[in-house]
Amino acid sequence: MIGPDPDLLHPMPGHTRVTFIRNLDLPENVEVGAYTHYDDPAGPQAFLDAILYHFPFIGDRLVIGKFCAIASGTRFLMNGGNHRLDGLSTYPFPIFGGDWIGRYAGELNFPNRGDTVIGHDVWLGTRSTILPGVTVGDGAVVAAQSVVSSDVPPYAVVAGNPARVVRRRFSEDDAARLQRIAWWDWPVERITAHLPLIGGGDIAALEAASN
Repeated sequence: MIGPDPDLLHPMPGHTRVTFIRNLDLPENVEVGAYTHYDDPAGPQAFLDAILYHFPFIGDRLVIGKFCAIASGTRFLMNGGNHRLDGLSTYPFPIFGGDWIGRYAGELNFPNRGDTVIGHDVWLGTRSTILPGVTVGDGAVVAAQSVVSSDVPPYAVVAGNPARVVRRRFSEDDAARLQRIAWWDWPVERITAHLPLIGGGDIAALEAASN
């Protein structure tokens, strides 16, 4: 009872559009947990192409948890896309090198909101956009074509531009209970054995199984 091989690039035979992202050749500043998958008819490279403005010299990371579902067209805008607003021009002169280095007040001191973090068991809908420095909590859902510009609470459903909470999947207390259970950290054999509970709606039963 071990489920699919987490080390497969394409875990569904005959469906190369579905990818376990962790098995891609990821940049050092991108971390993805086991079983998180991306689904895109353009193939797995589309995921890497959708991480925008992620320059190593900025120092920010994209961290995605386990068991996430990421739909086609999802984009991650990283801090390298930010521009300074305190000068007369927003143009990023020094990044192009040459004689433009050392002649610009502040040099590469562009706005930086830190790492972008997607929790565990998160569903990112088609063509959703995640802006720099955002944290999307465990179990959250981002509706299709939403633009997430601020943190999303665990087990919340957000939609719109900018994305707003439209409902909670569970109460705050129950969401906290689910995060304490953290089924995504169980051994895969245990997850497989308890799939009826994980896919069901009885938190108390899952809680009992976690003890």
